[in-house]
Amino acid sequence: MIRRFRAGTPSAGTRLDSFLALTCSDMSRSRIQKLIAEGAVLVDGGPARRSHVVRAGEEISVDVPEPRETTVEAEDIPLSILYEDEQLIAIDKPPGLVVHPAPGHASGTLVNALLHYVRDLSGIGGELRPGIVHRLDRDTSGVLLVAKTDRAHQMLSRQMRRRTLRKEYLALSAGIPRVRKGEVVFAIGRDPRDRKKMKAFRPVEGDPPAGVREARTLYEIEKEWPALGLTLLRCRLVTGRTHQIRVHLAASNLPVVGDPVYGRARYPKVADGQLRKRLLEFPRQALHAERVEFHHPATQELVEIIAPIPADLAGLVAALNAAQ
Repeated sequence: MIRRFRAGTPSAGTRLDSFLALTCSDMSRSRIQKLIAEGAVLVDGGPARRSHVVRAGEEISVDVPEPRETTVEAEDIPLSILYEDEQLIAIDKPPGLVVHPAPGHASGTLVNALLHYVRDLSGIGGELRPGIVHRLDRDTSGVLLVAKTDRAHQMLSRQMRRRTLRKEYLALSAGIPRVRKGEVVFAIGRDPRDRKKMKAFRPVEGDPPAGVREARTLYEIEKEWPALGLTLLRCRLVTGRTHQIRVHLAASNLPVVGDPVYGRARYPKVADGQLRKRLLEFPRQALHAERVEFHHPATQELVEIIAPIPADLAGLVAALNAAQ
């Protein structure tokens, strides 16, 4: 299917990928950029780069391929459903569950489970598969939204872009913040020394390095154990960058307990040997996506979904309470 647009004067000076992200609101920016790279986007009949600056009067066409059948196998994997209607599902994702199939994880993922559970999927993201609205790392637990229809996916994705979809996390942190409530504003990009990791970049004059993007995390203290040097933080994402909370807290000298990538703490204030051992051996980052709030894609009513704290994190918090 080919979509055609005529750029108006208000759009002049806008990058091509940004222009199409606004005009094709049902597609993610990454998918638009992929279509541009594949030559499926033409400007006045010729291929263009995503950095092309749109001029008034240009004719822009986008050749959007029909959704293709997925090659992912449906698997009967139990799911914990927090909310479901004809538009969407909210899953309580346990730690350890991979969201999408990837090298080394071809099966046993959340997508495999959803393909078994949801039978009437439409084409989302160019493939007939569940419309994962946002992602969680393998070892992060909590609420994860899945769209059943194209329209639900479009509406929820639009709320994410406009930052009206609210996501709150609980993070058990090694350290005590200087203030009870604040904001972390380090930009985030790939670590040039390890491309599998992200890195926090302090604000600098002029344009940021390539691939480095603004990132903002709001936080406040939910509970603290000053004698142990630990804090349970409530974090709200303003932006949604890869590993954002983990990177921001590590860069603020408040690393997430159990994080194997962005720095494990040593817990010098914890005198009890068994408790210190429990903290050091906690098998994942102690990060839980507790709450998601959004406007329902069909009714526009405000919906709030809460995932209970999982047993492993709840047990660790109980041990800290007992030791305080």
